Amino acid sequence: MKKIKIGVIFGGCSPEHEISLLSASNILAALDLKKYEVTPIGIDKTGKWLLADKSLPMLDANHPKTIHLNKKVEHELSLIPGKNTELQCAEAGLQPGQLDVIFPVLHGPLGEDGTIQGLLQFVGIACVGSGVLSSAVCMDKEMSKCLFKQFDIPTPDFLCFRSHENGKIDYQKVIEKLGSPVFVKPANAGSSVGTHKVRDEAGFHNAVADAFLYDHKILVEQAIVGREIEVAVLGNDNPKVSVPGEAIPNDEFYTYKAKYEENGVEFVVPAQIPAAVTLVIQDLAKRAFLALSCQGMARVDFFVRGNEVYLNEINTIPGFTKSSAYPKLWEASGVSNQELVDELVQLALQAHQKNKKLKRDYH
Repeated sequence: MKKIKIGVIFGGCSPEHEISLLSASNILAALDLKKYEVTPIGIDKTGKWLLADKSLPMLDANHPKTIHLNKKVEHELSLIPGKNTELQCAEAGLQPGQLDVIFPVLHGPLGEDGTIQGLLQFVGIACVGSGVLSSAVCMDKEMSKCLFKQFDIPTPDFLCFRSHENGKIDYQKVIEKLGSPVFVKPANAGSSVGTHKVRDEAGFHNAVADAFLYDHKILVEQAIVGREIEVAVLGNDNPKVSVPGEAIPNDEFYTYKAKYEENGVEFVVPAQIPAAVTLVIQDLAKRAFLALSCQGMARVDFFVRGNEVYLNEINTIPGFTKSSAYPKLWEASGVSNQELVDELVQLALQAHQKNKKLKRDYH
């Protein structure tokens, strides 16, 4: 059987560069080389696309703090659009050529926000995961939360501020609206980058200043004191939802450190919650996935307080590291890493074929 030509893109220019490398390392390991012809594509922190060494695309692959692209082999790539879209490399004999599908493993801005999805759609290559609209909306916490409310999906109350308001935000008015404590976070970031839980005015203003380092727009959000429950979603028009898992961080909340450092979090799968609450969570996850036009994959995060369930956010390119919830949730639901990656590739190819059937002219 003819092998599927797949490009795996990782790295990128976001603060989650290293997490992207960790995720890509596990995805590359899960790809069956009997089924796939794999082209690893690394994007360095300056935005340069590199044809990675297939045998060793990254160095220190098991260390979150020191993992980095293998630049001993540094062949620059360019994506050439046209009838036969292909990747081209300046060096002779290293042409990866045409690809059937690309798996973007780019967490955070310039990867998870619709930018790479738009590029791939424009040049006509199938892309694993959500498209432009849902990627952009889910990345932007203000927009996604507004849509949750529109679709009657419960989510914590919030306020949104722009960078021109930095230094002018009235703390007293914020806590009158949202109570205390509150979370302060960039509107467009992931992995809890730039996120703080604050209880006083001095901490609030420090948190606001830090969050504005990562985005021109920030959210101040009501803190729901409860349990952090996550589910994984897989599919296109008829998605399925995994069993729920509970993140119990060894920190005040689920920080970047708790997510990626050893022993930073205890992740319990399946979560020990009532069956009725599980059904509510799974239903809300599926409703939100479809309402925001997601495709392929997503991790959906909830706060649970008693029998009250609040949807926090949807992550359209969830982590695939060894400690990440998304693959763990599917493994607990009976889907291995290899089966998961295979299904994601097939979902991308199916969505691409469906899109190709749309008329592109009008007579």
